[in-house]
Amino acid sequence: MTPEPRGSEPTAVSRRRLLGAVGAGAAVAGAALGAGGAALASRHDDRAGGSGGPAAVEASTVPFRDAHQAGIATASQDRLCFATFDVASTASAADLKVLLKSWTTAAEAMAAGRPVPGDPGDLNSPPDDTGEAIGLTPGRLTITIGYGPSLFDHRFGLAGRRPSLLKRLPQLPGENLDPANSDGDLCVQACADDPQVAFHAIRNLRRLGFGTVVPRWMELGFGRTSSTSPQQATPRNLMGFKDGTRNIDATDASLMGEHVWIGDDEPQRWARGGSYLVSRKIQMRLEQWDRDRLGDQQDVFGRLKSSGAPMTGAKEFDTPDFAAKDSAGQYVIPATSHIRLAAHENNKGLRILRRGYSYTDGINPETGDLMGGLFFIAFMKSPDQFVTLQRVLGSHDALNEYIQHIASGVFVTPPGLSPAQDWSTQLFG
Repeated sequence: MTPEPRGSEPTAVSRRRLLGAVGAGAAVAGAALGAGGAALASRHDDRAGGSGGPAAVEASTVPFRDAHQAGIATASQDRLCFATFDVASTASAADLKVLLKSWTTAAEAMAAGRPVPGDPGDLNSPPDDTGEAIGLTPGRLTITIGYGPSLFDHRFGLAGRRPSLLKRLPQLPGENLDPANSDGDLCVQACADDPQVAFHAIRNLRRLGFGTVVPRWMELGFGRTSSTSPQQATPRNLMGFKDGTRNIDATDASLMGEHVWIGDDEPQRWARGGSYLVSRKIQMRLEQWDRDRLGDQQDVFGRLKSSGAPMTGAKEFDTPDFAAKDSAGQYVIPATSHIRLAAHENNKGLRILRRGYSYTDGINPETGDLMGGLFFIAFMKSPDQFVTLQRVLGSHDALNEYIQHIASGVFVTPPGLSPAQDWSTQLFG
């Protein structure tokens, strides 16, 4: 872990920690903020034309508290801001507890379309909310927290609360991972239909974390690459193919219980009802792909590019026939195609809930090539589900000619919060 530069932060940190220390009245402060923040937003709306009023705000919110964290089974939003943090080398368990409590209060307010709680009239302190989301609807904002294996070491007394399956992923075929853009003590996934709302959430949590956590890496995602609800149309990835056609339907409680939610067999009771999050940054060799012939592109995926139908079908949701062969005795859906190798029928029923996004890193200054790809996110009841799939895909998938896994992370995402809980009491017990 890279030590945090302390610089000139201690004064600001002490003020924030003081605010956090009196967080016993956070709910009352939140209600007070609701009035002050609403007035501020109202003044902004009067100038900017508004965003539809209270009804629009309510229609664009996702409940923050539920049996499971929002942002997993939630119908996928259009935008992502994903960030990881390491706890500063100078921070204590008490500091982390205060931070998680303040993060809970802030996240709950932002998900409801309110500013971060505080005193909007204090002219002698920095604003408690950075302000760029004022006048915007919540955009179905969800904020999902996760904890990496490294958080459960000796530093904070959490070793005895490590979920049984939480450990770093093993080395997998074909990867070339950048350690600086992998792993982390904590992760926060902010999803919304408005990119500014998603970024605003991460920015404010980072601001509250000054002196306690250090940003490790961050990814901005656009154009969701999977659907988690049958009501959503299947999106396309940057290779132009429909992505996630056979994803788990997150509205199916039976499938979610079987493949996604951590069950009652988990010894750590606090983690039951949560899930494991695996992130992978997958760079696409877009210039090479764009010069490949259409027939080969379709062989790589095992689907028709225009309709998304399997090569044995006519419509997108037709069930692939993996046994079908052509007149030459070759599989119609090639043996090395992505759809065949990833199919649950060919992996003993193994499934994961995908929730990824496209990303871009601009242009390679040396080659002039476009730099972008897939920021893969998936939820599952055991990280071994991903490891098993990736060992197959990384070894045999024809898609490997055009992609490279360059960053990775695994985190446990706890269950949702009860009315009396915050992330601090949930984690520390």
